[in-house]
Amino acid sequence: MPANAPLLSIEGLSVRYRGYSGEVTAVNQVSLRLDAGEIVAVIGESGAGKSAIAQAIPGLLPANAEISGKILFQGVDLLDLNHAQLSALRGREIAMIFQDPSSSLDPVFCVGKQLDESIALSEPHLNARQRKSRAVALLSQVGIAQPEKRLKNFPHQFSGGQIQRIMIAMALAGRPKILIADEPTTALDVTTQQEILDLLFSLNQQFGMALLLITHDMGVVADIAQRVIVMRQGKVVENSTAKTLFHTPEHAYTRQLLAAIPSTHGALTSIKESFEPLLQVDDVHISYSSGFGKKHKIINGVSFSVGKGEFLGLLGESGSGKTTLGRSLLGVIKPDSGNLTLAGEPIYHPRLPRNKSIKSRIGAIFQNPLSSLNPRMTLGQSIAEPLQTHRGMNDSQILQRVKSLIDQVGLPAEWHQKYPYELSGGQCQRIAIARAIALNPQLLIADEPTSALDVSIQESILTLLRNLQKEYQFACLFISHDLAVVRSLCQSALVLKNGAVVEQGRVFELFSRPASDYTRSLIDSIPAADPVYQEQKRRARAPWLFAENTAVTTH
Repeated sequence: MPANAPLLSIEGLSVRYRGYSGEVTAVNQVSLRLDAGEIVAVIGESGAGKSAIAQAIPGLLPANAEISGKILFQGVDLLDLNHAQLSALRGREIAMIFQDPSSSLDPVFCVGKQLDESIALSEPHLNARQRKSRAVALLSQVGIAQPEKRLKNFPHQFSGGQIQRIMIAMALAGRPKILIADEPTTALDVTTQQEILDLLFSLNQQFGMALLLITHDMGVVADIAQRVIVMRQGKVVENSTAKTLFHTPEHAYTRQLLAAIPSTHGALTSIKESFEPLLQVDDVHISYSSGFGKKHKIINGVSFSVGKGEFLGLLGESGSGKTTLGRSLLGVIKPDSGNLTLAGEPIYHPRLPRNKSIKSRIGAIFQNPLSSLNPRMTLGQSIAEPLQTHRGMNDSQILQRVKSLIDQVGLPAEWHQKYPYELSGGQCQRIAIARAIALNPQLLIADEPTSALDVSIQESILTLLRNLQKEYQFACLFISHDLAVVRSLCQSALVLKNGAVVEQGRVFELFSRPASDYTRSLIDSIPAADPVYQEQKRRARAPWLFAENTAVTTH
């Protein structure tokens, strides 16, 4: 290769998917380059073609995909290679990590066994003892404490951030020249996200490993990327350095993405609103049985209230108990002790099963909109379910209500005949919201409802929730690890750590004057959409990564 040739060069790449309803173009004549040791982020809304490019490079597109153009890796067109040649390339030269690390590991085998397989594929000349030594070194390299001991553990014994570190260790087994990271931090809380981004940045700096980052999180882009490629409807609309893109974006679509980012800094209004009490949680304790009569405490003495028309943000790292608390309100987990009341009525009666009328007054929205909708049911049938269960309505009345709800969430009423696979992620989430408000609930539990969505669709969903709350005046417990979203949406917030409340209060007070060190650390971990600011933060946090002999400078 010529000295100035890129490590990876994509020229006129197009990807089309064949389906029953015809052909869909996911990527349309895209060209880009990735130099050795460079960090490039590819951003854009759902359906822009980001993941299709990521999968096309190592040859992981589904069978119904048609691909044309060139993907040159060190001068060799990967599209000319056969299956065996591509398989030999994967892991050794080009590695990939995905959004949900837990689904990438086999729950039946311990981590050591799965690492051993990766090492054996990339370095077949090593014996069992040497492979174990290499596995220990890899886990240590990605920051897993007591690596030799943890080799014997199974995936369920690790946190989400630790599993992502293990996936990165597996990707590093072949010492790849390129690491493709497809939404690697979306499912992680802000502090764990910061750790993973620091790890990826460190690996890039120490080993000159090029990183192609697929993400919808503009804060992550500002934190780690040197160059940014913006895609829309399968085409590249902007390609520039991170500093240029965030400070002087050229394309209108890029400006639209940046305008949709929830603010992480700046003044907050200190207006104190008063809300009529609706949900009351008093001294709630929840534990899981771990076998042999042992119990593991998840929620320890939590108390708070949510008023009518109020958004209360529930914050904390993975494992803090946020989702468990939400599930207890939905009747999935009964507390060991404490009181839960809605409009003065107990959600759990000590001697009676859960009240059906209470259940009909609580709606729920979940993180993954596609998995929360039955793929075999039309959108109308999914929305109609709670109406059929809790309301004495005939078919005509139900259909009229379903159409009205779909219209209220900003979609065409005639879509009630469509199926979930025909919609984007943001559109599916709108349908999930329509179903959640079908019974005019007094309380809405929103568990990470926007974390899987890109920034512009996220903003449209938040706007929809604000407008619906004005109309229905429901109380909303908004569970999230995205502090910027909570800051922009909620009036109050509560911070959990290890199942206990460490801080709660009005959002403007909590973000401007956090009382606890833990809350302050969460706020400090929020990546701002400013490359200069993020570089300053990393230099202060890890100055050794910016030594004079470092291979690549950031941004």
